[in-house]
Amino acid sequence: MGSSAAFSRHPRGLGFLASTEELAASPSGALFQSLPAADTGISWKHTNGRSPQAYLPETTGAGCAFFDYDNDGWMDIYLVNSGRCDFYNPNPPLRNALYRNNRDGTFTDVTAKAGVPGGGYGMGAAVGDYDGDGFPDLYVTQYGRSILYHNNGNGTFTDVTEKAGVAAPGWSTSAVWVDYDNDGRLDLFVCRFVDFSKDNNKFCGNPETGERYYCIPTIYDPMPSWLFHNNGDGTFTDVSRESGIAGHLGKAWGVVATDVDNNGSMDLFVANDTTANFLFMNRGRGRFEEAGLAAGVAYDERGQARSGMGVDSADYDQDGWMDLFVADIDHQKYALYHNHHDLTFDDVSDSNGIGPTTFLMSGWGLKFFDFDNDGNLDLILANGHPDDHIHERFADVTYEEPLLLFRNTGGPFQRAFENVSAAAGPVFQQRFAARGLALGDFDNDGAVDVLIAVNNGAPLLLRNVAAAGSHWLGIQLVGKKANRDAVGARITYQAGDLKRSRFKVGAGSFLSSHDPRIVLGLGTRTKIDWVEVQWPQPSGLRERFVDLPVNRYIALHEGTGTPV
Repeated sequence: MGSSAAFSRHPRGLGFLASTEELAASPSGALFQSLPAADTGISWKHTNGRSPQAYLPETTGAGCAFFDYDNDGWMDIYLVNSGRCDFYNPNPPLRNALYRNNRDGTFTDVTAKAGVPGGGYGMGAAVGDYDGDGFPDLYVTQYGRSILYHNNGNGTFTDVTEKAGVAAPGWSTSAVWVDYDNDGRLDLFVCRFVDFSKDNNKFCGNPETGERYYCIPTIYDPMPSWLFHNNGDGTFTDVSRESGIAGHLGKAWGVVATDVDNNGSMDLFVANDTTANFLFMNRGRGRFEEAGLAAGVAYDERGQARSGMGVDSADYDQDGWMDLFVADIDHQKYALYHNHHDLTFDDVSDSNGIGPTTFLMSGWGLKFFDFDNDGNLDLILANGHPDDHIHERFADVTYEEPLLLFRNTGGPFQRAFENVSAAAGPVFQQRFAARGLALGDFDNDGAVDVLIAVNNGAPLLLRNVAAAGSHWLGIQLVGKKANRDAVGARITYQAGDLKRSRFKVGAGSFLSSHDPRIVLGLGTRTKIDWVEVQWPQPSGLRERFVDLPVNRYIALHEGTGTPV
């Protein structure tokens, strides 16, 4: 007999949750509702410091995160801002924001009390329990120098960057916590963008008027990304060179940790802007081999580098193999790479309708998730062009762009996505300079919500109302021998005629971090037969959990189920 431990009770019926009648009466049958700041208490806004010099970092941030910093079972929110650097000195100073979830649909700014203000020119956030103490830690990437905040377990954090040795000087963008060497501890991969500073800011713009535009990164030199090995004592060792990571220069924006060859070791898919994308295959013993070209994910079908930005990985067609997604800039289309099970991929975005839809768009934050809890993985995309003058040169391209939502209409071994953006809600008819995107169920109703960071604007908090009629089970995996966050775990579940598998990737999207819990959609089925967890190495344990509830969150601890 398996066992399970309650994580948090299903809060259906609490005052701030809409009734079924209210959901049915939502505007145009909207799938998501955009919540105004007046209702949530999130009054913070991103400031990019736009200047006549058009420094490139101004237009590329920022990221965001859902994470339960105080372990009360409710997702809190972290938002990253710009700040002081060699080209920007805001007065008064800017800061990041940590908002505590009040469990009633509102949030309270606790940044100062928690001690996580940032301070440099911020980019993104990566959350992971690197010391295994049960409290999620926070890594903030920045242009200049990044910050590691250790969670003290009492609602406060300590800046341990210098002691840990993970400052990652330069222009850091996305980051991911991943146990690349299967020792049970989360290591840290940090994307690095181009060689940029105030002193080498290039001129891109109108030579007659002298007006500057944001440059295309082709004119800046590529740089190596960082890999830091967790030593288990609060410190990290830079293993970028000996691992093979530093041997490949790129212009890295997004990263996702996944296992594309099903060998139990985590690989890294990295999106590069105007240079070939990287697929770092984990060869064991601390070594990676870059295989993007051979795999067919480095370039487009014409052999040209795209402007890769946001990325993700998921087994969207349930064939047992992890597929890849990367968003690009306008006139390139986004790529959905289907895994052929032999370390090669095919871009199937055209046959799925995603390619033509995104041809004139530029994508940043994105994620596969089951927004309607029918068991199939859907896709959401946050878009916006990096050049705020692009409309002056291209009549069919705009700086602010709409969000996109694609519903997965296929079952196992089928590949079909339907663009349902028009029916997704009024917010999907608006346009934004969207950048980071994070997933998280902030109201614990089992319907996964969306947080979007907007460049030089207020964030968007989108409440999911599409899954109201579906049943679900939310699980938090707790590793013991495996890394505590269970990054790299595979979850398979059966509910009557529905059988699905989910893989817990690391990171994905752009500059953002997500709710670590996994929601298993059941559709109309009212009972879940079992859940099997294949825990990551060094555990490797496979066990089955039965007699599980539905419509609530539980925690599954490694070693407490029935081995299979």
